[in-house]
Order: sequence, then C-alpha cells, then structure tokens
Amino acid sequence: MCNVPTIDMTGTGRNIVKLRQNAGLSVKNLQDIFGFATPNAIYKWQKGMAMPTVDNLIILAAIFGVTVDDIIAVNICSTVGISA
Repeated sequence: MCNVPTIDMTGTGRNIVKLRQNAGLSVKNLQDIFGFATPNAIYKWQKGMAMPTVDNLIILAAIFGVTVDDIIAVNICSTVGISA
C-alpha cells in the first residue's frame, strides 16, 4: 500500500462553480468561450462527473485568473494498492 494524492472530482467541480460565480460568468458564457455546441461538458465538470482536459483546465485558469492548482481539488491521504 502507498499513500498517493488523488483528484477529488466533486471538489474540483465545486471549485469550478465557485470560481465561475465569482467571475460573474454563467454556464452559457463558458459554453460560448469554449465554443461548445451544448453546455453538457461544463455541467459534468461542475457535478464532478468528468474532468476538464488539461487544455481546458489551462483556459479555465486564465479565465478565472487563478492557477490550475486552484481549480483541481486533491485528496492527499488516499491509500492505493500498488503491485509490482
């Protein structure tokens, strides 16, 4: 067993919602910025059902004026079984 950090998708989604609201942007605004035909991807990010791609994380960070680390929520103490 090994302690490794893991991404908290639900926490990341909450961060995206909070940062979007703090920036005064709607889901529709983000949809337009990304050029998405539907807002489904953004809703999935916000609900923790999917993660933005690395490219989209960089764009979100630029839009919100934060670092990617401010968007991604990490669980530091996750125990994962690793076999050789």
